[in-house]
Amino acid sequence: MDDLMKDDCCAPKGDFDLAVIGAGSAGFSAAITAAEGGKRVALIGHGTIGGTCVNVGCVPSKTMIRAAEALHGAQTAHRFPGLNSEAQVADWSALIAAKDDLVATLRQKKYADLLPGYGGVTYLDEGPARLVLGGVEVGGRRITAPKVIVATGGRPAVPDIPGIQDAPTLDSTSLLELDRLPESLIFLGGGYIGVELAQMMAWMGTRVTIVCRSRLLPRTEPEVSRALTETLRAEGVAVVDGATYDAARRDGARAVLTVTVDGADRDLTADRLVLTTGRAANTEGLGLAEMGVETDARGAIRVGDDMQTTKAGIFAAGDVTDRDQFVYMAAYGAKLASRNAVLGGAERYDNAAMPWVVFTDPQVAGVGLTEAQARAAGHDVKTSVLTLDNVPRALAARDTRGLIKLVADRATDRLLGGVIMAPEGADSVQTLAMALKFGMTTKALGETIFPYLTTVEGLKLAAQTFDKDVAKLSCCAG
Repeated sequence: MDDLMKDDCCAPKGDFDLAVIGAGSAGFSAAITAAEGGKRVALIGHGTIGGTCVNVGCVPSKTMIRAAEALHGAQTAHRFPGLNSEAQVADWSALIAAKDDLVATLRQKKYADLLPGYGGVTYLDEGPARLVLGGVEVGGRRITAPKVIVATGGRPAVPDIPGIQDAPTLDSTSLLELDRLPESLIFLGGGYIGVELAQMMAWMGTRVTIVCRSRLLPRTEPEVSRALTETLRAEGVAVVDGATYDAARRDGARAVLTVTVDGADRDLTADRLVLTTGRAANTEGLGLAEMGVETDARGAIRVGDDMQTTKAGIFAAGDVTDRDQFVYMAAYGAKLASRNAVLGGAERYDNAAMPWVVFTDPQVAGVGLTEAQARAAGHDVKTSVLTLDNVPRALAARDTRGLIKLVADRATDRLLGGVIMAPEGADSVQTLAMALKFGMTTKALGETIFPYLTTVEGLKLAAQTFDKDVAKLSCCAG
């Protein structure tokens, strides 16, 4: 990190306009926003520069998932008559090394190399930081700043299961650092991290079991959860849902998880347990309570819509907060925090049209309210569910796994939300996000021109399904 603008004899010793704790995506977004506005910023390191996304989250996991997709594509080529192909992992260590090289390259180019271009930002990496009156204490001295933004991120949480500390376990970080491909894994948790990594490892050749307390992707539509469960089971992944975690233990070099399902106890055994049951906020040692900064039950910092904490002058953004745990929302929230803190802004956090993606296959992507959320909000709800066997793109690809569900207000016909489960759902959901952002009705979406033989055309068909049977339409006739 010699090329960073670190603290030295010539760096200012105080009188910053803003101190930002944490140098991940949220921290960089906050610091750059303030610096572009002419403010002097102390960017205080917290962990590896670049934070979760580039180092241990989005970047490494998605490149590994893409590699697994290449394997799976070859293995399933036989769905087209006349094709036959095989593929397997030939050198796991080479795959891991390539992932590490990509991470190091992006960390340097998208984080470390950016700092010298912002003269208003001084990077300080002198150990843990602590909030104090008038600024931040770091490295044994006080950094004076009237406004502070906490952006220290999060980490994988360890579930409260008797014996879990003694069992051989991995988390989402250490899984992607293994020096050999394991024969078997048990994933605890059916959220987006768990299902993404579980399917990836199954495609790589590992025997995989997913255990979850309720259902897969419990926050999305139940139709999607059922369809994803069926898909994974068809691929050989064991899904144990509706389970209670009773205990974990080590048995020689292997792990044993005891669960209760439908009133019966079961012992599940694998090389390792992979803990994907959620994330914990990095708030230890910051002195939050002493400064009057409140946290929620999982230790995340409570912020208002202006990104300010319960202590005036102290803001927070990213995974350390009680807001959306996505890297793009971390950067967005940090930009708002910076503008509101030191640039005279009065902006409010708005996630009404926030798209989200789960990188399974089929991908699951959504935006807006689910049916249950819309009903809870008081809407008179109507829904449309279109299976992919009604979408020409899926028929041409000989892959009709998935569905599209739209949620709308019955009285106004305005779209409230939707979810797309399709192989190209991630690249289709933004169209639905734009429709929600600009208040489109289902009628307007159904009358919009879409290109034929695309996945996104399924949105048009799903919108038309509210009041007609699209199976009776000829191609392109809608």
